[in-house]
Amino acid sequence: MQQLLRFGVGITAGLGILVGYLYTVGAETVLSRMTVIAPWALAVVALLVILEGLADGIGVWASIAPLGDGISKTRSVQFALAGDFFDTLSPAGPVSSEPIMARFFSVETETGYSEALGVRSTAKYVKSGVQILFSGALGLFILLDSPDATPILFMLGISFTGLVLFGGILLRSRTRLSTGLVVGLTPLVSWISGLYRDQPYDRMFVATAVDQYWQRIVDFRETPRLLLFIAVGGLLEQLLTATALWVALTGLGVDSVFLPILVVIPLPQVASAIPIPGSLGAYDLLLGGALVVVTGVPSAIATAAVLLFRTLSLPFSALVGGICVGYLCGWRPRDKP
Repeated sequence: MQQLLRFGVGITAGLGILVGYLYTVGAETVLSRMTVIAPWALAVVALLVILEGLADGIGVWASIAPLGDGISKTRSVQFALAGDFFDTLSPAGPVSSEPIMARFFSVETETGYSEALGVRSTAKYVKSGVQILFSGALGLFILLDSPDATPILFMLGISFTGLVLFGGILLRSRTRLSTGLVVGLTPLVSWISGLYRDQPYDRMFVATAVDQYWQRIVDFRETPRLLLFIAVGGLLEQLLTATALWVALTGLGVDSVFLPILVVIPLPQVASAIPIPGSLGAYDLLLGGALVVVTGVPSAIATAAVLLFRTLSLPFSALVGGICVGYLCGWRPRDKP
């Protein structure tokens, strides 16, 4: 019954996201773009959207490998698609969706929630950092002579610097942070656990959970191969997304250079800071504007390409991801932190 309920909620939420997107950009606008693009290009973009969703399974598999016996490659893809669903549905993308997915991972691997959250936090951090670093380095070679692209390179540089500083500060001050987290989380954890346990979790339980979270993060230093898989998976996703946009522009009758498109793919991650499910509107505006700057295509064409890509990617993430969520086991009270 719970699985059926989750399945229904997933489908309903997925359809809601699609309707919200069509309402935001206009159903007539989307339909007009669909009829303008060459049929072969539309089919290729749809295929690339699917492949991009599947490619995320590489990073999921590598990040979950340290937990218990890990998960199979098939289950990794299922979890990746379910994660895309929560990325789309959650107001702040991965920032708010990963704590949800951590519960599914902890149940699947029979490990603690804090451990699952630790490995997934590392995966998202490494993936974002590698994508931004790659884009910034590539941009320095192909966009440095373009004055209009300077703000884009500056934003990529600031983003990467911020990630490095943020990660370094967190790791160096994790002892003090742990103390604060234990103090702040203990009342909340005790109250929630008291709803389904005769003996609510105490301060010691929370302290152990926080320690396990940090330990899972630092343990990746001993498994650089897994970090490499996460990085490769992230770059493959970036490559597939850029290819989809390039094909969309080609299908709209515009010749464009591929590498500048590859550079700007990480920029819309900034849109996750705006608390709107699917970053409706913000993502499209950022990516469309960046495409105009780096490729020189007309604004209307860039907007059309982004609309086509999003019209295919959002339903795939929402509907297929929602179905995958319906078949995951996400709640089973246990004594592990």
